[in-house]
Amino acid sequence: MPAFSQNHPSRVLLCLLMTAALASCTTASAPTPPTPVEPAEKGPSASARGVPEFISVVRYGRYTLVELAPVSAQQDLLLQVVDVTVPGTRTATVGDALRHVLLRSGYQLCSSSDIAALNALPLPASHYRLGPLLLRDALLTLAGPAWDLEVDDGARRICFTRAVQPTTGSALPQSGPVSPVDIARPPLKTEARP
Repeated sequence: MPAFSQNHPSRVLLCLLMTAALASCTTASAPTPPTPVEPAEKGPSASARGVPEFISVVRYGRYTLVELAPVSAQQDLLLQVVDVTVPGTRTATVGDALRHVLLRSGYQLCSSSDIAALNALPLPASHYRLGPLLLRDALLTLAGPAWDLEVDDGARRICFTRAVQPTTGSALPQSGPVSPVDIARPPLKTEARP
């Protein structure tokens, strides 16, 4: 009896018959029709709810989509992040630091007589390096709690005014011993900042 090899014609014929038999046993089912989708409740549209219907994007690279809208720091310039190192001189003032922070921010410092007192103050050593901070926070840090920030977005000017100190309703007696009840204590800290 001859040896049964892989290329024997009867073996090839047997494989073809088995493949045909297996293929004939399967049947293709008819495609099912899609079920109709019922409309949702008649509520406010996406644009009426404040949700944008379409967000335009552009593809950068294979996996990155970038939304075509300005970021919040581009719309409100005081929300931009700054990381500032004021050039180190011994005679640096708060005005020098404010101008350095505002250098490429799009804003400029106003020139009023009220801000001249702030500009002349010496710059504390802890303010030579600020950030990363929001521009608004950096300006408020440099000015300190005695000054309020005023922004003119139309002219893109930054001004500072003296913070209003709370007034106490009672005056101290001029003579006689002072008891703790007679002393009006101001609040620990008042904040007029946004």
